[in-house]
Order: sequence, then C-alpha cells, then structure tokens
Amino acid sequence: MSEASISPAPAAQSGTVPSATVDPVHDEVEDAASVMSIDEVGVLAARVVANVETVIAGKRDAITAALTVLLAEGHLLIEDVPGVGKTMLAKALARSVGSSVSRIQFTPDLLPSDVTGVSVFDQASRRFEFKRGPVFSNIVIGDEINRASPKTQAALLECMEERQVTADGTTYLLDLPFTVVATQNPVEMEGTYPLPEAQRDRFMARVSMGYPSAVDELAMLSTRETSSPLDRLEEVVTVDELRAMIRAVRHVFTSQPVKEYAVELARGTREDRQLRLGASPRATLQLIRAAKAHAAMHGREFVLPDDVDALAVAVLAHRLVPTSRAVGSHDRDSGPLIDAIVGRIIAQTPVPVGSARRN
Repeated sequence: MSEASISPAPAAQSGTVPSATVDPVHDEVEDAASVMSIDEVGVLAARVVANVETVIAGKRDAITAALTVLLAEGHLLIEDVPGVGKTMLAKALARSVGSSVSRIQFTPDLLPSDVTGVSVFDQASRRFEFKRGPVFSNIVIGDEINRASPKTQAALLECMEERQVTADGTTYLLDLPFTVVATQNPVEMEGTYPLPEAQRDRFMARVSMGYPSAVDELAMLSTRETSSPLDRLEEVVTVDELRAMIRAVRHVFTSQPVKEYAVELARGTREDRQLRLGASPRATLQLIRAAKAHAAMHGREFVLPDDVDALAVAVLAHRLVPTSRAVGSHDRDSGPLIDAIVGRIIAQTPVPVGSARRN
C-alpha cells in the first residue's frame, strides 16, 4: 500500500478528517431498490470461496468463516501452529475481493505509531502532516499479534471498534469495509503477550486452520514446486460488489424467537459452572450479525437457529474463560474444553418453536 499524507483541513472544525474515499457503507439511508438480492450474494460468496480454495485446499470451513466475518463487518482471529496457511488465507481472501490489504508483522519493539501512523513536520509547508499507517486498508493482516506489547495491541482497539484513528487530537475515518485478520500461535508462549479479554472480545470469531489431509498436502507439493498459487489468484468480486453484499446482509431478517435463542445461548455461558467469564452482550450482537451473513451466503433472507448454531463456537468460545477446576489436565490448551462447553450449551438450549435443529 502506498503511503499517503493527510493534513488536517481547517474546515474540519470538529477535528474529524474523512477517509480518502467515500464508502457507501457509511450511508445511513439505503435505497431498498439498490440492495443486492440474496441470490446474488450467495452466488458471489460461492465464487469467492471457490477462488480461495485454489490456494488453501481442504479448508472450506475456515474460508467460509473468514468470508462470513468480512460480510458481517467483524474481525477475525486465526489461532493455530505455524505454517498451516493462516496468513495465506487472509491474503487470498483480500485478493479475491479486490480490496486493499496491508500486513503488519507484530514484534516486541513495534510502536503504536507503526500501526496507526505518525505526524511528521514538513519543512516546505511548515506544518505537521499525518502519514497514514498500514491500518488504513480494507483488510489488515496482523501477523503474530500476541508478540507485540500490550500498548501496541491497544492501538488496534479504537480502529476495530470505531473504524477510526485519532492522532494529535484529529480523528481520521477508515475506509470501509474494514476488517482485521489477526494470527497467533497458541503453542509457543515464550516472549509473547497474551491478548487481554477486552481485546479478544473485539474479534467477532476465532478459527483454526488445522493440518491438511495427506491428499491435500501431497497435492500442495505438486502445485507449489515452481511458484505460489497466490501469484495466479485473480479478483472475482470488486470492492463495490463487496460493499453491496455487506448492505444486503444488513437487510437479512432475524425473527424475535431467533434473537431470544441467541440471548439464551449467551446467558447459558454466563451461568455455566465451568466458566468464570461468560459471553458479553457484544458477543450476542456479533453472533446475530454473523448468523445473518451465514444465512445470506446460503441464499436465505432470514436467519434460522441453524445459522446461530453453526457459528456459536467460533463466535463465543474465544471470549470465555474456564474455571481453574474445569481446566484440570488441559493445562494451557483450554480451547477444546471451551469448545465442548459451548457445544453442550447449544445442545441443552431449547430451539424456538417452529424450528428444527439439524443433527
């Protein structure tokens, strides 16, 4: 991404500088006739998933989850061991939708200004100019986010929640869509700074890649002998189409019983004896948003309990903290335990009348 400079304009008395491009997602009033049909959303989503699969084979669930988060205007945390394609997934997704992408390699000496940007004095104009950081992209890849200091990690908080950057008293709006795709290695903890609960709660979902199957790994050896498939990946959805897909997802209908079902799942995590920290109200909101995106990707204009069930583990698990007694022999790796707890809560929560959970 080319480096750009922004000078706070005198006309912006409120201290807010608009983003470099006007994004239709910012518009509060949307013409219903201009909203993309759900059928089109499903077709384009399938096209993106198939395109990314040419780079990341055998990981349809992870790819679908990443696109779901993007359409739901959330942020994604990919947690897995090194070398399984975490960064490759984020790059392939960004290239498939034709959006701007930047990558930040988090290290202990990385400064907050290295992420958001910094004001530099220009000798010619005799004034400070703001040099935009890598966060000014549609998709920001935060590689090994847990290796940066808490101060630098916190620099992302305002960006992720408010979609803006504040520097020297001036607020700069980020271009939309804006999604942070952060990666971290849950095995190697030496020299890392675990994400605090407040930071983890900003991520809509957490997914794991897992090792490829023997067939997929063997095929990878053949297809990547001379070049990377990422170099041949082409754009299949434009940024304007992506914004239209996001607007369409916003119009997906969620009935009152389904909303109540999502609330009961969240309440179940707060009352479970094996958890000392349950899901926040933000988690409930993001679960519904993700379910709406999941429904749209499957060609439906309404949310089913199945959509909520399909995303409950990915959306809720990384926010939950088990009790020390529940952890027991799991030691540091409590992920499988929490996933099992969420699964149990889903199974125990009654489905709304008139709906049927698929087995």
